[in-house]
Amino acid sequence: RLHFVQPYHPLADGTADMGLIEDGVVFAAEHGHVKAHVKEVAQVAETCFTTSYLCVFEAINPYMWSYMGIAIALGVSVLGAAWGIFLTGSSIVGGGIKAPRISSKNLVSIIFCEAVAIYGVIIAIIMANKIEGSEIFEVPAQPKGWQAQTMVAGWCMFCVGLSVGLSNLFCGICVGVSGSGCALGDAQRPELFVKMLIVEIFGSALGLFGVIVGIIQANGATFPKHLS
Repeated sequence: RLHFVQPYHPLADGTADMGLIEDGVVFAAEHGHVKAHVKEVAQVAETCFTTSYLCVFEAINPYMWSYMGIAIALGVSVLGAAWGIFLTGSSIVGGGIKAPRISSKNLVSIIFCEAVAIYGVIIAIIMANKIEGSEIFEVPAQPKGWQAQTMVAGWCMFCVGLSVGLSNLFCGICVGVSGSGCALGDAQRPELFVKMLIVEIFGSALGLFGVIVGIIQANGATFPKHLS
């Protein structure tokens, strides 16, 4: 059935002719105009995870990314330091039973392990001081301007936390294992202490490398101070 829609003319009293309007709606519906409009609206309202799961990460507030990076940098660094102290300390205590002389000079291995946790504290303080807050932040569909800059800064801070945290974790394990071997070797042959100490120094430098790179990365994270 085809309805011919006449040009719209208001009535003499200024009101609309409802018959013509109804004919126009029927005509549009039968010729697919309404269906096309509904399809267009449905495409706009379609959730983004049907095409890519990356939008789930994009929807997370950048300030949450930043504080997660701080937590990872500090927490994982402390984990690496504790792991190293656990390995070294147990060997020093065990070896000190038969050779008490190793208990004092092998404490340098404990200091190297503790330095790993200090690296995490330093980088966490630097990261926390870089965060500039805003009254409210809602992740837009297409971030522009200060919002895009804030989101990039949040991702950058998260990557800084991963770089520093993982570097210090492996550094702490390395220093702990080498320090444990140093204590046990010193108990048997005292001349091995200086040679093993050099190995520990190089192992401790691994965490320092992560801190240096983390500071350089953190310089690229700029939070615009937007309070309105």
